[in-house]
Amino acid sequence: MQTEPRGPKFRRRAEARPEEVLDAALALFVEKGFASTRVEDIASRAGLSKGAVYLYFPSKEAILEGLVQRAVVPIAANALGFLSNYTGDPRPVISSVLKMVAHQLTQPGTVAIPKLLIREMIHFPELAAMYRREVLDRVLPVLEQLISNGVAEGHFRPIDPQLTIRSIVGPIVLHMLMAEVFGIVPDEGLAMERLVDNHLAILFDGLSAPQSDRRFMAT
Repeated sequence: MQTEPRGPKFRRRAEARPEEVLDAALALFVEKGFASTRVEDIASRAGLSKGAVYLYFPSKEAILEGLVQRAVVPIAANALGFLSNYTGDPRPVISSVLKMVAHQLTQPGTVAIPKLLIREMIHFPELAAMYRREVLDRVLPVLEQLISNGVAEGHFRPIDPQLTIRSIVGPIVLHMLMAEVFGIVPDEGLAMERLVDNHLAILFDGLSAPQSDRRFMAT
């Protein structure tokens, strides 16, 4: 009996399997919901045995965590790259980060994850804890420091940095909630990039210190 050769082609196939599991899981989670999807369903969609799935992911929750790691954590890492150790007027970097997030949320494989989490976190609080650990706890402190620096350097009027974070990210979160929970979507779809452009125009008019009050000017 001839066995399958375990050369480079076999290794490429084995290395691709976790991605195949994640792709299958994402499709099923979107179609059926997290709770209604079984590991057996994921294995069948991926063309694998249930045991093969467990080789890569010990539980269904681990599969969802893998999806977050694949789609959302890189966005958080990119945002940190923009925000960390930034000095000067915070407005350009806030604008860059929000536009980068908006662009990523136009990609079907990326936007499906926050949509899924919005629907499922109320029933599975461990998913909310995981998202907070992997994304929010990493990004929010850096963003808060950026805003504090903007106030200290006179670019922003005196504001509460923690509350201001909610004003910065809140419209994007509400936009997703209105679409996913209430089915209220603009005529042209989510229109994330237009939303961010509109939001930035309003945000910066509210944040910016009056010209006469600015102590330092960005170079």
